[in-house]
Amino acid sequence: MPRNRDVSPVQGGGPRTLRYSINVTLDGCCDHRAIPADEALHRHHAGNLAAADGFLCGRVIYEMMESAWREPAETGVMADWMEPWMEHFARVIHATRKYVVSSTLDRVDWNAERVTGNLRKAVQQLKREPGKGLLVAGVTLPLALAELGLIDEYEFVVHPRLAGHGPTLLAGLSKYVDLELVGRQEVGSGAVALRYEPKA
Repeated sequence: MPRNRDVSPVQGGGPRTLRYSINVTLDGCCDHRAIPADEALHRHHAGNLAAADGFLCGRVIYEMMESAWREPAETGVMADWMEPWMEHFARVIHATRKYVVSSTLDRVDWNAERVTGNLRKAVQQLKREPGKGLLVAGVTLPLALAELGLIDEYEFVVHPRLAGHGPTLLAGLSKYVDLELVGRQEVGSGAVALRYEPKA
């Protein structure tokens, strides 16, 4: 049964790490419509979801993901624009626990719950719970989380494309966040996943 998550303290457990993963062009554009998607990219992001206990997102990402992937996962009928290999991603995102940060949605379902109240306290509570980790995606919510210093790992999947427009990655960040490279993986079609952790 979906429920709203309050921000009461959690005793023990955790900590779970919070990883931010996003696709970005060489010139910094993070508009999903500018990213060339292929099977390797979908499998990479499906692997990220499967390796986490929960997916943290805002309203826009939640509604976008639900409209694209819920029906194909539940019915097995893929939309006309979908390739056969997208079925794997649909199954993974469908099964993933979702935590939706929104003050405008009245309710969520699709294996989801709303996260309400103070963002810092709510996310700290989620991170204290035992498990493998949390994944966050999108633009607006990760910017707020970066400002609060709550992101433990950044993954930028850099695509060999120049978009010539925005939105640009983490635009409006009020302070420098110095990062240390901790991993590199070729994803396919020339894209490279670069993993960073904030420097202490």
